[in-house]
Amino acid sequence: MPFPIEEKLVVGITSSALFDLKSEDHIYRRKGLKAYRQHQKEHKDKVLSTGVAFPFIKRLLSLNDHFEEQPIEVILLSKNDPDTGVRIFKSIEHYGLNITRAGFLNGKSSHKYIDAFNISLLLSANEEDVREAVSENFPVGLILEDVIRDDSSDTELRIAFDFDGVLIDDEAEQAYAKNESLEEFQDHEKEKVAVPHNEGPLANFLKKLAYFQKKEIEREENEPDYKRILQIAIVTARNAPTHE
Repeated sequence: MPFPIEEKLVVGITSSALFDLKSEDHIYRRKGLKAYRQHQKEHKDKVLSTGVAFPFIKRLLSLNDHFEEQPIEVILLSKNDPDTGVRIFKSIEHYGLNITRAGFLNGKSSHKYIDAFNISLLLSANEEDVREAVSENFPVGLILEDVIRDDSSDTELRIAFDFDGVLIDDEAEQAYAKNESLEEFQDHEKEKVAVPHNEGPLANFLKKLAYFQKKEIEREENEPDYKRILQIAIVTARNAPTHE
């Protein structure tokens, strides 16, 4: 039986977040689009190095190994055109990632396609695109440039969520910024204690992850040898971190 589409977890990833494209980006900025495309075509058989978001995507997709319905899908969103995207898909195949769907956007911003693909989280390395998406309240995360230190023997997927402005809206943060007083902020929170917060941009992403965590906990209870993959933490300045 197919997994219900409304419950399926879809994550979008840009090519520059999944793979290391710094040298290619340098060619684009120094020599222009034509030179960039030519470079990608000439190197279409050369596998790209993994990017900062690669370990997260690999572990996320590994959850499908434990669900017959294959409820998690990762979609590649690239500013490349389909011709220069050949190298990216060959790299995906080389690393054994189960990514079969992609949108090649010919320079367009990837967050414009979030609703069309039913994406719960989009990860991008383009700060300008992410700022624009966040201003429009899209569920987007910025991948920061860093050195990858991944232990391939560690199969756990650990995800921490900030509470204010991420899982709920930023009303509380706005109240603090307006008053610039912790005491007035706390008074505001007390007045609103019976009023539920509006959902933040990543609330839907957490809800779907929580479903998989629940299933893993049930399996762990029934199969003593089963080792959970997914670990979730919610961090808030209101109280101590909450682990689920």
